[in-house]
Parts: sequence; structure tokens; C-alpha cells
Amino acid sequence: MLRVGVTGGIGSGKSTVSRRLAELGAHLVDADAVAREVVEPGQPTLAAIRERFGAAVIRPDGTLDRAGLAAIVFADPDELAALDAITGPAIAARVAELRAAAPADAVSVYDMPLLVERGLWVHEHLSVVVETDEETRVRRLVEQRGLDEGDARRRLTAQATDAQRRAVADVVLTNDGTPEQLRRAVDALWEQRLVPYAANLSSGTRSRRPDRSADTVVEPRADWEARAERVVARLAAALAVTGVVTEVSHVGSTSVPGLLAKDVIDVQVGVHHLADVDREDVRLAFTGAGYVFRHGNHTDTPHPSGSAPEAWGKRFLGGCDPGNHVHVHVREHGSAGWRFALLFRDWLRHEPAERDAYAAEKRRLLHQHATTSDYVVAKEPWFEQAWHRANAWAERTGWQPR
Repeated sequence: MLRVGVTGGIGSGKSTVSRRLAELGAHLVDADAVAREVVEPGQPTLAAIRERFGAAVIRPDGTLDRAGLAAIVFADPDELAALDAITGPAIAARVAELRAAAPADAVSVYDMPLLVERGLWVHEHLSVVVETDEETRVRRLVEQRGLDEGDARRRLTAQATDAQRRAVADVVLTNDGTPEQLRRAVDALWEQRLVPYAANLSSGTRSRRPDRSADTVVEPRADWEARAERVVARLAAALAVTGVVTEVSHVGSTSVPGLLAKDVIDVQVGVHHLADVDREDVRLAFTGAGYVFRHGNHTDTPHPSGSAPEAWGKRFLGGCDPGNHVHVHVREHGSAGWRFALLFRDWLRHEPAERDAYAAEKRRLLHQHATTSDYVVAKEPWFEQAWHRANAWAERTGWQPR
């Protein structure tokens, strides 16, 4: 099941996006609807709210005075935190129950205003942020919801900033235009990314770029680091329960600023023991996060030439997201392969001349090899020499893997 978190500031139009995704076939869980459900009369959550905030927030008919409670919590961050502590666990439990009822091959959309604030985005395969100009949002809240302007601005201030949401967004949908423009953007997202992603997850198929070096290797992209940070955070969260991981790191060419590379995010997962990766719970954690094991790719090329291959063993996985190609290299913490991945990255980051020499070698080989697979193989002699230079740099500078 593909998990998609949809969020945005109050008045941004995120609910419009979620409803359209539901019309297209997504299984929708609305956090606001669940939040209303868990505070209905007779629910223990409502009793806890009454105890904490007083009988004044309960209407004569026994229902919650939502406007009265909002006036209290949105004016005081401590009161808002107290309310979240009461309602959060009940909402989370009900959301989990509803999402578990979705078909295994579904696109499960979670419409959640506080997806960023509560760090819940790390449990979604994709985060979709709906963004609207602040003044437009204030006007919508005043005209469409009847709030006074001061109350509207206080509610905006209590939520994450646009910059904080963008930092975790895999997709940003701008809602400053017409409803039809937003609808077209949502439809394109559904057809071009969500449906293929869900199909890949269901079939256990990793996404791959064409095997053409001219199309695959590109000039440096500004979004590589942000994309990698989201991958790292999600993998760390998914694997934390297994107890086998030492760290998750962005490695490879996209981790070196200013270096041309395949538009593929390489991530290294360090583990205490490589054999632990074959445990069922660990494999399920990887596949649940959206990564597929590739059988037959269990080692890197040993360096220096003639070294024992055992120290270069790994497990390799590919991501299922067609909009963000990811390779995951799982290596034993402290092994030669694990160390070189970190050393190579840091060496090129700190030695611009070596980075530029690598870029020149890439360009030379791109002119000679039409396919990416041939291009990758052709780089190995350069890597053999680079291994010696990188280790000399490590000895000279006292570098140690972090």
C-alpha cells in the first residue's frame, strides 16, 4: 500500500486536494474527521478534555464546544500542546485502524494538518504539501469560515512555516490559481507518480532510469541534498525498530556538491552484522519503506586490487518511487566497503581538484560508452587509483568515518 501524506497550512486547500485524490480512487483518511470522531459524547478523549480544560468547553447537549476550545488553545502554545497530548494518541490509533482496512494495492491518502509539526511525514512514502500565499489563506478563513482576522493569523502562526513544510515535501502543489488549475495538477500527480509508485510497490518492482548514459548523467541539481535527507530520515525511522542499524548516510556522487552524477540518490545503511539484513523483520522494514532487494548484487569491487572480497560484501536495494530514483547500499559497519563509501564522499567534498578530476573522467567516459552499465564498469580503473589517493588524504588529515 502506498502511503501519501497530504498537508498544508490552514486555508491552503489541502482538503480539496485530498478529496480529488479520493475521487480518482485513493483511500482517504481525514485527520480532522477522525479528530471530531474521537471527541464525540461518550468517548474517553472528551472526558479527558473536560477534565483538563473545564466544563466551559462542553455544550449543554454534551458535545464539545470546538470554537471555545480553539479560542483557548490557539492563543497559548502550552494549552495547544496539552490538547495535542490528549487527542494525539486517540487520533493515531483510529487512523491506523482505518488505514489498515485499505486494500493492499491501494493509494492510502492521509489528510493531516500537523503532518510536519508532529514529524509524521517520515512514515509516509510521499509527502504532498499544498501551498498558498499567506494573505490568500487569511482572506479565505475570514470569508469562508467566518473567523476574524486576528484569530486567522494566530492559527497560521501556530502551525509550521512554509519553509518547514517545503523541507519535507516530495511534491509541492501551489494553490494560488484557479480550482481547475489545482485539479489538473492533482490529476497529473495521480497519473504520473502515485499510480506507478503504487504499482511498483504492489509488484515489488524498483524504479529505474533508462540505460543510456547521455540521459542519465546530469549536471549537479540543487535538490539532491534535500531529496537525500528525506530518504535518510524515512529509512532511519523504518529501520529503528529492528535494532540492527548503526547509521544511514547520503553517499555517492549526488552527496558531493558541484559534481555531475546520475540522477540517483545513493544511501548507505550501516548495520552491526550484514547477516542481520536477511532477517525477516529487517527485510519487511525495508520493503515496507518502499525498497526492493536486488538479488545477485552482494559485493562491491574490492580495493586495492586483489583484496579479500568478504570485506566488500553488501546488500543492495532499489526504491520504487518513479519520481525519485534511490539506491540503498547496506554494508557492515567498519567493513572496507562501508569505510570507503564515506571516505570517498568526504575526500571529494574537501578536495575540489579531485572532484573536478573525477568529473573530467566521467565526461571522458560518457563520450565513449552509450549505456550507463558500460559507463559504470569503465570507471573501475579510475576508482582503483582513487582509492590510493583517498587513503593517502585520510592518513594526511587524520580523517575518520563519522
